[in-house]
Amino acid sequence: MITLIALRNFMLRPWRSLFLLLGYSLGVAVMIVLLSIGEALLTQARQERLVGGGQITVLPEGIDVEVLKTGGLGGMFFSIDHARFIYRQLLAAPRLAPWIAAAAPQIDTKLLYARLPNGREIAVDATGEIPSLSRAVGGGADIAAGAWEDDSLDRRWRDPTLAELRDDIDHFHVPPPNVRDDSTWGEWHYFNLFSTDHRRWAYVSFIVGGRVPGGPWGGQILVTLHEQDGRSRRFFAVAPSSQVRLSTSRADLTIGESTVRVLADGRYAVHARAHEEHGAGVANVDVTVTPAPGAYFPGAALSSGEAISGYVVPALRADADGTICVTDGAESLGCEPLRGAQAYHDHNWGVWRGVSWEWGAARAGAFAILYGRVEPPDSVVASQPLFVYVVDSLGFLRVFRPRAISYVDAPRNGIRVPRRAELFDARGDDTLRVTIRVEDATITDTRRPLIERGDYKDAKRIARPFFVQMKGVALLEGRIAGEPIHAEGYGFFETYR
Repeated sequence: MITLIALRNFMLRPWRSLFLLLGYSLGVAVMIVLLSIGEALLTQARQERLVGGGQITVLPEGIDVEVLKTGGLGGMFFSIDHARFIYRQLLAAPRLAPWIAAAAPQIDTKLLYARLPNGREIAVDATGEIPSLSRAVGGGADIAAGAWEDDSLDRRWRDPTLAELRDDIDHFHVPPPNVRDDSTWGEWHYFNLFSTDHRRWAYVSFIVGGRVPGGPWGGQILVTLHEQDGRSRRFFAVAPSSQVRLSTSRADLTIGESTVRVLADGRYAVHARAHEEHGAGVANVDVTVTPAPGAYFPGAALSSGEAISGYVVPALRADADGTICVTDGAESLGCEPLRGAQAYHDHNWGVWRGVSWEWGAARAGAFAILYGRVEPPDSVVASQPLFVYVVDSLGFLRVFRPRAISYVDAPRNGIRVPRRAELFDARGDDTLRVTIRVEDATITDTRRPLIERGDYKDAKRIARPFFVQMKGVALLEGRIAGEPIHAEGYGFFETYR
């Protein structure tokens, strides 16, 4: 019956039938060609001599092999985020040295557009590699003439000095165009420092904020000194933009009399001078912060509408040497000497209006952990995903993704203040449980600056207005890469209530 209907339709409208048959044939032919090309690409990916050397090709998670075979849009322009971090901390890291002899980054036939002097743009295929690394995996190019060697940028990518690494991940930023005129833009270096007995600690912030760089903006130094179950003192200093020096290619920063400098060996020289908020005291911080090798978080930038937040941790595990001194006029009120004291440094930037977060960092034996999540004000999800980032003496070790952080609270002046917290996750055979015992907590009402400006409407919109900064002990338990973990140590933690 179907054959009869097809024949009668062909006799009734022969030209239309021929046109449809031709189109169908072309479609089938194109699909056959695409599948053949895709099959050849996969064959090439399995042949290390064809793909550019090596025995394994690393692609981003989520790339669909069928999409690659058919040439779909999802397989055309993929890239690997934080490729240098993956190369240095995974593929070429000491941890995998027994199994990986060499690794090489390569870009093959990337679509780019070259703009000519006359303004015309042309499409080009670009291929990129680091010559010495490609040769190491047996995929070096055949040179017909001249030389194909690493230049200074190749060397900096594969093997930066410690100072270059700090500058690459810890430099300052220009606000993107959509928030260029937002006065709530802020960016800062943040250091926290423990005393030797962990009963005293300091938060030191070098803050730049305002309509950077074209409108009113400036800098501020904020030093907060804490004693467990005791007094907290705040010191600050402000400077106009004319007294602020920052760089989009270096981590160095000057705000008035205070400075952050990256030394040639990768250490941070930190000098801060600030006056007491309600008193005559002056705080002088002069410390050198030495990050542990490999103990850094490469950073992440989140954007949700006008909420933009960036975050990087150049020193997840660090030691501090120097002094924190307080004077009252000509009288010295004492100095806290630091000798190999526990320290931490991160760098933040963005528009943080209405943004809240869970955050914590701790050193526990041979390990250091960083956990957190950021919740923008327009989030429609009950809770954003958490992460726990773990490093040891060899650098990056593992990332866990707990579903939630559970708190046990105790009331204080009508506010629920955490006294204990717990995170847990299992990834295959790896497990991690982090138990936090809070020893001290400071509460800040984030509505106060808005109310002082008369912005009562925005103040009422803040669902969790109390910012809680905690100091405590973190206990790590679990198993990673077949090795049991049981370690504890001090850290700092933050949440909102």
